Amino acid sequence: MLVVVGSGNPVKIKATRNVLEKIYGNVEVTGIDVDSEVPDQPFGMDETIKGAINRAKNAYSDEFNMSVGIESGLMETPGSITGYIDLQWCAIFDGVNITLGVSAGFEYPPEVILEVLNGKEVGEVMDRITGIDKLGQKTGAVSYLSKGLLDRTENTEQCVLTAMIPKMNKEVYFKD
Repeated sequence: MLVVVGSGNPVKIKATRNVLEKIYGNVEVTGIDVDSEVPDQPFGMDETIKGAINRAKNAYSDEFNMSVGIESGLMETPGSITGYIDLQWCAIFDGVNITLGVSAGFEYPPEVILEVLNGKEVGEVMDRITGIDKLGQKTGAVSYLSKGLLDRTENTEQCVLTAMIPKMNKEVYFKD
């Protein structure tokens, strides 16, 4: 099976490979940089899902069995400390159908959200706060904030797995 991820981010590629190997066994996963067609820092469910779908569709070609788009974004969340929760959405495209999945969410510190609302990207702010360059391509902010109990690869695996659920159960999702 050949799969392409619409990103060059090694975390997204590894998470996709980890999940799909558990489902299919032998899988070749590659990544290519594509345009998400949404801002670098997506806000809201619509913008974040659109980014994931665009990544999947823009990466797809007939040489692949499926393509994967993963996009993180900040969702307005009443009752949370900052008013926002970070969620990763995954779109999987097989040339016909798109399936979606989402990761567990977490909240950034208030300082991060304040700077993001003033135009900075989460990654840029977290790199500065942690002193770790390109944290999002390594263990991720979620690992730093959870004291290593959940890393970005594991968090990303959640959205890939939940997007695969309809494909793993075709008889109940795709009856035609």
